[in-house]
This record gives sequence, C-alpha cells and structure tokens, in this order.
Amino acid sequence: MLEKELLDTIVDLCDIREDIPENLSFEAPLIGPDSILGLDSLDAVEIVVMIQDKYGIRLQGQDQGRQILSSLRSLADFIRSKETASI
Repeated sequence: MLEKELLDTIVDLCDIREDIPENLSFEAPLIGPDSILGLDSLDAVEIVVMIQDKYGIRLQGQDQGRQILSSLRSLADFIRSKETASI
C-alpha cells in the first residue's frame, strides 16, 4: 500500500523517533501543529524533494504543495494520479 510505503519513507527521511501509532489514520494532518508525526515546514521541503527524486513528480507551487501534503492519503492519491497519467 502506497500510504504505508510513504509513511515508512517519511519516518526515515525526517528522522522521526517517536513511536508511530498502529491505528494512524492516513487522513490525519501530515504537516503542521496538528501533525501526529510532528512534521513542520522544513520537513515538508524534504518530503517534496523526496517525491521529486523517488517518483519523478514535481509539485507546482506552495498552494498545490499544501493541498497535496495535507495527509498521507492526499499525497498517495496525487502520486497515483501522476503515475496513471504517465502510462
């Protein structure tokens, strides 16, 4: 499942040391004060770079980035839509 793969990658990339809840909702806020992972705007930049490197997908501007990085589900859906479009 792409959401789980992204979660594992983000945990490693952002050096998250806290235990991740087993029942983590993929719709939970990914970045900001409500982030269950404690991610901030600097982590968001690292995630954007990872998406570009790993998936070959560029995000177009801050507004799109905010929307896409709102949750693991929205990020996974965005990646899936770009992968499907390139087939």
